[in-house]
Amino acid sequence: MSGSAMTADTDAAARERLRPLDRRELGGDCVVFTARRFAERSRGLARLDALPPGWGLHILRCRSVHTFAMRFPLDLIWLGADGAVVEVTRDVKPRRAATCLRARTVVEVNAGEADRFLAAGLGA
Repeated sequence: MSGSAMTADTDAAARERLRPLDRRELGGDCVVFTARRFAERSRGLARLDALPPGWGLHILRCRSVHTFAMRFPLDLIWLGADGAVVEVTRDVKPRRAATCLRARTVVEVNAGEADRFLAAGLGA
């Protein structure tokens, strides 16, 4: 399979998974999808091959995540009760866990993209 075909398949899987979720456009071509229900939060980004650049998943009521079923590394942007950024955990590899007790929610983005989302206004 060519690289462009693989990217199209990857994007299609992510789009299918995230399409039903609420969507919020940020500046800088960043989009955040919100997982509200238990099933959405539990499934998260597990078993996807990648996330399209500029896409993130906001998981509500979440102070801890694991990447046991992940296939790519993540940056985690932890938000407090007021929506402000309380911590950023960068380049969390698959099969790891991360916690931020001060957080109330987390936004998962591709590794290396946290600064892009912060510059786009996430947590402001």
